[in-house]
Amino acid sequence: QVQLVESGGGLVQPGGSLRLSCAASGFTFNSYAMSWYRQAPKKERELVATITTTGGSTNYADSVKGRFTISRDNAKNTVYLQMSSLKPADTAVYYCNAFRRTSWGHLDYWGQGTQVTVSS
Repeated sequence: QVQLVESGGGLVQPGGSLRLSCAASGFTFNSYAMSWYRQAPKKERELVATITTTGGSTNYADSVKGRFTISRDNAKNTVYLQMSSLKPADTAVYYCNAFRRTSWGHLDYWGQGTQVTVSS
């Protein structure tokens, strides 16, 4: 059974930091690129950051560059999102995603999400 379980969300003041974790099970973690998405109220889900299977390459949305860092530990089947200098605009539900291309298309899995609220 595939599972992606996010944790680490919560309420933080502007300028603060949080680290999100996503624990994966039920699939070959190191064969999947991992991403964090977020969805704010009344907005579409947006891609925040992506990391390749080995962790050798990362990409970020312009809105979080220089403030967020994605990383992974393949030995622990876990991907992280370190968030700093948080702004109220970062308030959203954050989702973990696993993605892999196949010969016939692709496979992707989603977690249930964790709420991040940035407010004073």
